[in-house]
Amino acid sequence: MKGAAEIGQSNRKFPAERRDLAMKTSRWRILFIALAVLLFTPVATYTAKAENGTPQAKVIPLRSSGEQVTPVISGPPESVSMKSGYVVLPPGKSVGKHSTEQHEELLVVFEGDGEMTFKDGSKLPVKANTALYCPPQTEHNVTNTGRGDLRYVYVVANARQDQSR
Repeated sequence: MKGAAEIGQSNRKFPAERRDLAMKTSRWRILFIALAVLLFTPVATYTAKAENGTPQAKVIPLRSSGEQVTPVISGPPESVSMKSGYVVLPPGKSVGKHSTEQHEELLVVFEGDGEMTFKDGSKLPVKANTALYCPPQTEHNVTNTGRGDLRYVYVVANARQDQSR
């Protein structure tokens, strides 16, 4: 049987130990909540403050919307003239014939295999870790010829020859 002195000592230690445990638990709980907020909050477009309505630097997450093409930059006022999109083509699918018209187009390929077909029937290979360029007035189509998804970003901008050269 414990004496009165032993009981008094254990009562004095228990609240301090409990308080330490509560503080540790509270710290872990705060850390867990902060981590959950960071992981599960949708990532927004991070944009610098706009000045005079001009385009500003920004971070744009690349996420598929479930559609074949998801806009990344939609042109003015987001950019001066540039438009871009994130494309995810399932095997056997294509984006459809279209022309660059007065624009230049760049494709940056992240994943998959395919081909770019031109109006004259010529083709270029579309492969992961490559970039393809299309000059103005170029009719073309991109088709996924691989077994997995073809993922790329296209960037289109107005073509303007530099007269200073």
